[in-house]
Amino acid sequence: MEMASAFTLNVRLDNVAVVTIDVPGEKMNTLKAEFASQVRAILKQIRDNRALRGVVFISAKPDNFIAGADINMIGSCRSAQEAETLARQGQQMMAEINALPIPVIAAIHGACLGGGLEMALACHNRICTDDVKTVLGLPEVQLGLLPGSGGTQRLPRLIGVSTALDMILTGKQLRAKQALKVGLVDEVVPHSILLEAAVELAKKDSSAHRTLPVRERVLAGPLGRALLFRMASKKTVQKTQGNYPATERILEVIETGLAQGSSSGYDAEARAFGELVMTSQSQALRHIFFANTDVKKDPGSDAKPGPLNSVGILGGGLMGGGIAYVTACKGGLPVRIKDINAKGINHALKYSWDQLETKVRRRHIKASERDKQLALISGSIDYRGFAHRDLIIEAVFEDLSLKQRMVTEVEQNCAPHTIFASNTSSLPIGDIAANAARPEQVIGLHFFSPVEKMPLVEVIPHATTSEQTIATTVKLAKKQGKTPIVVRDKAGFYVNRILAPYINEAIRMLTEGERVETIDAALVKFGFPVGPIQLLDEVGIDTGTKIIPVLEAAYGERFSAPANVVASILNDDRKGRKNGRGFYLYGAKGRKSKKQVDPAIYTLIGVQGQGRLTAAQIAERCVMLMLNEAARCFDEKIVRSARDGDIGAVFGIGFPPFLGGPFRYMDSLGAGEVVAVLQRLTTQYGSRFTPCEQLLQMAERSERFWNIGETDLNS
Repeated sequence: MEMASAFTLNVRLDNVAVVTIDVPGEKMNTLKAEFASQVRAILKQIRDNRALRGVVFISAKPDNFIAGADINMIGSCRSAQEAETLARQGQQMMAEINALPIPVIAAIHGACLGGGLEMALACHNRICTDDVKTVLGLPEVQLGLLPGSGGTQRLPRLIGVSTALDMILTGKQLRAKQALKVGLVDEVVPHSILLEAAVELAKKDSSAHRTLPVRERVLAGPLGRALLFRMASKKTVQKTQGNYPATERILEVIETGLAQGSSSGYDAEARAFGELVMTSQSQALRHIFFANTDVKKDPGSDAKPGPLNSVGILGGGLMGGGIAYVTACKGGLPVRIKDINAKGINHALKYSWDQLETKVRRRHIKASERDKQLALISGSIDYRGFAHRDLIIEAVFEDLSLKQRMVTEVEQNCAPHTIFASNTSSLPIGDIAANAARPEQVIGLHFFSPVEKMPLVEVIPHATTSEQTIATTVKLAKKQGKTPIVVRDKAGFYVNRILAPYINEAIRMLTEGERVETIDAALVKFGFPVGPIQLLDEVGIDTGTKIIPVLEAAYGERFSAPANVVASILNDDRKGRKNGRGFYLYGAKGRKSKKQVDPAIYTLIGVQGQGRLTAAQIAERCVMLMLNEAARCFDEKIVRSARDGDIGAVFGIGFPPFLGGPFRYMDSLGAGEVVAVLQRLTTQYGSRFTPCEQLLQMAERSERFWNIGETDLNS
């Protein structure tokens, strides 16, 4: 075989063929259409060699088997027909592997996802390593697609329909032990003996299939099946609000295969795959996937990052504790926490302990691993142990003079190269650095709460921050497992600035008499994970409203909150979930009943809650203000590109991923349409809806966000 092949066949002395998968020049093995001929040539060699006793497929990559199919290949399809043909080619290749007359074993180490798992399913048996890197799953639904190379048909037959539905509808990934338990793999072994164990299995000819549990067998029968699919459909609609067509099609295709037999199932799978590739939802989700990959590769600056061997954190509160956890446990860096008293340090340490202990309980990590990670975190009530820290993250109260004092103290107690990063959500970084001896080493690093869950961070250089400081801070954010975007130092930065008018408008509709649950439900239906009022409860009403006056002072009255409402809620000691009093009622922990709105809210704000608007009208008012503000941020270069703006909104506030982010969504509507809607809303509700200059110009010139500004990211 020539060098360029991704598949190499090697026949051992004991007559077991080992097929090694190694895509040249790539970190990950991904399946491409052009590999079909390579696989066919190998399968022909296997069929022609009558002496062979079995075949093992194994990867030469250190940490992945096959991470899925190449998404670019899907993107280049111009019609549903083309994409359907692609799926049928994949199905055909898997069928040929499955039809080999001798045992075929997939020896899996590392990520085995999407097309990779479909290939493993086409083998007769599967064996995997007990390594943390080994995960198996079909994540296609997250790109608005379904498995197109036989996965929807083979998986239910192997592990039972309800377990398969759960995997395919959510895209969830199983670890080795979980995969063994559900019958997805036949053996779990240490990495060092993977090949040997797979060869032994290939010699066995163990084609006897495990019997499915009774529950799964009942659910596969006609009655159980009807019930299961009815329940699954109901649950799915609740979750997706009908915004993700892939889930409906997955249910349909799996049911077709079970009711009408495999060949009808494969046929339905290829057809559905072709149609889904062409949907706007899948295109937007793939757009987000590529933009995210792109951001992760972006170093944020052309300069070389400085040293990054240890980190200090000021403040052991909720944010400080969360930042310490991701820095030590995800980034593997030693962390020192400073707080004014031991209580704060203990709070932060307990935070990491709780997170890790949950992982031990769920058997994701061993107790020894927990202890090793915890040992990276230490604390003190003074600056002992700070002298050599490369970067200090400040997570103290939102008070300018306090933060300025922190800068001075760090400059006195740390090394000359130490970077000072502030986790502020509203104060300008330039003001924090105003009295600094080394302002070029001061930067903003804005995390979102809860830190361990929210993937986004905003990296905020002020006017004199050095390029090296930017590069080092971006590097740290990536080590922490975050997606960083570099934004300009102006009030509210980017995420909070586009979020504020959206939440303000929801509050304003409350004062007009709309009900809390109606407003929240309308935006969940639109595609947000939670509604704006529930979000305010989650973030903390006191924290969320702190930023409003800052924005109002900077940008004028379009940011003014409805008078007195917020004040009367805060005066009633309502901070949201954190103190158990907000717009919603927070009962005792335990089995959560359906979340209820606190009826006292309506008395507090002096309205009755008689709704008059439709869900579409409510969503339109909130979303249009967010889009208008996002366009202003683009114009003012708050975000460096439409890409960063889309990623910031999707990962920072849960902007509906199937719309691809605010800029992609405005492009799909067209600037003219966005302007027309804003003008109509201006007439109805007032000047805060006036379309910004950027949008008016774009509408006039028929321009799009994604072809201006996306190529020149460093302007």
